[in-house]
Amino acid sequence: MGRVTLSVLEGLERGHVFRNISTPVTIGREEVNDVQLNDERISRLHAKLQEDEGCIIFTDLNSTNGSRVNGHPVQLRILRPGDHLQLGRCTLLFGSEEEIAERARHLGVTVAALLPLQGPPGRSIPASGMQDAEFSLADNLNTDHLLGPLFAGERPPLPNSLSTLQRTRLADVLACIHEQLQNVVQEASATDSDERYVKVPWERFQNLLFLQRDLAGWLQAVANPDLDQT
Repeated sequence: MGRVTLSVLEGLERGHVFRNISTPVTIGREEVNDVQLNDERISRLHAKLQEDEGCIIFTDLNSTNGSRVNGHPVQLRILRPGDHLQLGRCTLLFGSEEEIAERARHLGVTVAALLPLQGPPGRSIPASGMQDAEFSLADNLNTDHLLGPLFAGERPPLPNSLSTLQRTRLADVLACIHEQLQNVVQEASATDSDERYVKVPWERFQNLLFLQRDLAGWLQAVANPDLDQT
């Protein structure tokens, strides 16, 4: 069982901190959820957090309007301190102040680099009148266009304890991606007018689009293994 901290940056509960709540954690509009968010764009049972081998896993429970992490649509995601969860009009910050500071130290960046929505101190709305809200939000910032990196300089580790067949299939998927990207890199060339840009053959660009389509399908299949992918 793990423990998580979620700070509400945007939404009706803005400023509230759900501190050290035990997993599994459900998030949604109904009162039965561990984290209840009053927003009609959020499903009754929208998402859950669970612990597995020391990692906190976020799962979108087939919500109507979906979920985003750092502005990117996700269904399944290992959360890292500093990640911003966007559900409906609500934005939640994952991790305690100490956890986020430790991740920033590990990455060799400032805490502010992980918190694009952090504003000047004293501008948050403390929960229940208490002056202990961990994070503040500038009044003039808008989360509608938040788009940050899913991986702030990190590379996700490969899974352990795979069978021989699973390792081979994963190697095939990675080799397929590597080949498509290598073809683009090898045929790319600098433009004559501006060396900051490169040009690639149209065929290779189309292959990238097909690869993006395939990756989206693979992500869907991994997140929803019980769905018919045919």
